[in-house]
Amino acid sequence: MSESGLRAASLGKAPAAPIRHLGLSGYLVCLSGIVGRELTRFVQQKERFLSALVRPLVWLFIFAAGFRSTLGVSIIPPYETYVLYEVYVTPGLAVMIQLFNGMQSSLSMVYDREVGSMRVLLTSPFPRWYLLFSKLVAGVSVSLAQVYVFLAIARLWEVDIPPMGYLTALPAFILTGLMLGSIGLVISSLIRQLENFASVMNFVIFPMFFASSALYPLWRIRDASEALYIVCLLNPFTHAVELVRNALYGVFEPQAFAVVLGTTIVFFALAVVAYDPGRGIMGRRGGPKGEAA
Repeated sequence: MSESGLRAASLGKAPAAPIRHLGLSGYLVCLSGIVGRELTRFVQQKERFLSALVRPLVWLFIFAAGFRSTLGVSIIPPYETYVLYEVYVTPGLAVMIQLFNGMQSSLSMVYDREVGSMRVLLTSPFPRWYLLFSKLVAGVSVSLAQVYVFLAIARLWEVDIPPMGYLTALPAFILTGLMLGSIGLVISSLIRQLENFASVMNFVIFPMFFASSALYPLWRIRDASEALYIVCLLNPFTHAVELVRNALYGVFEPQAFAVVLGTTIVFFALAVVAYDPGRGIMGRRGGPKGEAA
């Protein structure tokens, strides 16, 4: 018996279990397990995939078609000529898919916390930040599949995107997905009961989407209301849309990138603290270690 074990035995205590050192393979197995679980859940829930496409396709096929003759979009970066309204709204609708997916992922966090699987996951030997990051990666993987199916359908609706744009936009979609997923994680830490989630979603999703440049250029919003224009500039969803919009046409937008990256880091850090049972909101509410804690 080791020296620490003899000391524990002399004090009448059971020897502490040895701490396992997790290697790179262990972290990869953890990541693949969480991502695989999320993808399996997504494949089994086909209505989730269809509902994610219905919202943006309704905007693209119905609203955009009706607004085409009344809302012209002037030559603004990254466009080099006048574009149809449906061409303008497509990037915003693609990011809207990621917004809803981020909220859906946070909904699954609330559900998993209630049934106990999230409690078990957070008590595993892996660092808490890594588990939350793996959850984010899983959510982004699901949203990317939804986004690219939507872009493929949009291409059949006269939304011509340069072929290289689908590739150059991939890093932008990954970053925006991480940002929106991080916001969802923070929201999930604030919600204790699943029944309260729908009302909270309405206070987050719709203001973020409508008070942005997803549907209208910022210069049009500024002409209508200076106050609303400032709100749109402060909205991180606006910068997520502009990052994707420029990336689809091979243009890097440094300001949008900085805002999205900074927002991702801030909200992910808040989520890590919030899910810490010793310091965060989860600890004060009796989080993953037990509802009675």
